Amino acid sequence: MENATPTRRGRKPADSAPASHRVAEQIRELILSSELPPGSRISQESLAERFGTSRIPVRDALNRLESDGLVVLKPSSGAWVAKLDLDECIEIYKIRECIEPLALSESVQHITDDDVELLQRLVDQMSSTDNIEDFLRLDRDFHLASYRTSNMPQLNAMVERFWNTTQQYRRAFTNIIGSEGAWIIHAEHKLMVEAIRRRDGEGAGRILREHIRRTRQKLEQNSEIFQD
Repeated sequence: MENATPTRRGRKPADSAPASHRVAEQIRELILSSELPPGSRISQESLAERFGTSRIPVRDALNRLESDGLVVLKPSSGAWVAKLDLDECIEIYKIRECIEPLALSESVQHITDDDVELLQRLVDQMSSTDNIEDFLRLDRDFHLASYRTSNMPQLNAMVERFWNTTQQYRRAFTNIIGSEGAWIIHAEHKLMVEAIRRRDGEGAGRILREHIRRTRQKLEQNSEIFQD
């Protein structure tokens, strides 16, 4: 009998993820939190120093984020956080109005009672916070959690990509409506949870479609936020 302990082939240690992937996630968080605001220049040297790495993983990470629509790479001037763009905003929101209700209606077919209670807690937390960054984080968690059980990984990946590229638009929208206009967002979230609790995927999808459309229309009415 051999004394050597068998090893699992094909498994990598948890910390073996490529450095560029880890750096990409860190830069993504800086952009989504607006620490790197829209239109700002990205210093590869500063990020490499901040993350304790060479410029190569930073460069690879920026290429990855460009494909996600979060970063613009210009040969003559380096890397920039993508600016707010009215035409892009309208296009992406119209796509979201189609694909996210589909993701939600599919997800409702498989959602559990525990999933519904999680959604309810997130809605309650959103209703009780006045902090924009907390609201944006909870709002993202709520919607992506509501799609998680769709059993459509390609669709969910597309949805999450658009959520990343529209984060700055949602921040702008939240600033536009202020605390006085937030009541309708909270009301729609509650209506969605009620429909999900009934396992009414079609009804939840209709509410969601109007929820996304209302944001798009409000942003179109305030086109000055897209100016340089």
